[in-house]
Amino acid sequence: HHADNSNFASNIDRKELYEQINMSMKALMTDSWVSNLSNAAALLWHGFQSQGEPLNRVNWAGFYYEESGKLLLGPFQGKVACQEIEIGKGVCGKAALELQTVRIEDVDEFPGHIACDADSKSEIVVPIVRDGVLLGVLDIDCTVLGGFDTLDQQYLEELCAILS
Repeated sequence: HHADNSNFASNIDRKELYEQINMSMKALMTDSWVSNLSNAAALLWHGFQSQGEPLNRVNWAGFYYEESGKLLLGPFQGKVACQEIEIGKGVCGKAALELQTVRIEDVDEFPGHIACDADSKSEIVVPIVRDGVLLGVLDIDCTVLGGFDTLDQQYLEELCAILS
């Protein structure tokens, strides 16, 4: 059953969590970009909710895809979000422009932060790139400061490589 991939033990550490997410994503990959992003958002959301702080305080996890030089809202889990982001604007736009992960400990300290949800305090955005071309970004917000570290970054970059 595909839904079984959404079951995460509450006693696993973050490394094990991400290994399970990425292994599940490899098994779920199809030729459909939308289906893949949808399942990735669901895996991340359910995985984060199974954890202790700070990951259980993730309040948005999803994707923006590149189209006509802009980032457009794609599959996600969380509250209703901004539908369009200019490349170069905000945390998502910076990651898209530079094709580099951007990890923000405190969004209020980031010049030009686009606040879709005032509850968000920290954010990580990972670009999805194939052959040097931007396909989109993975965007994850957390309601606590410093919600993401280098371990999160490493495994989320691996997930985005799988999705590309």
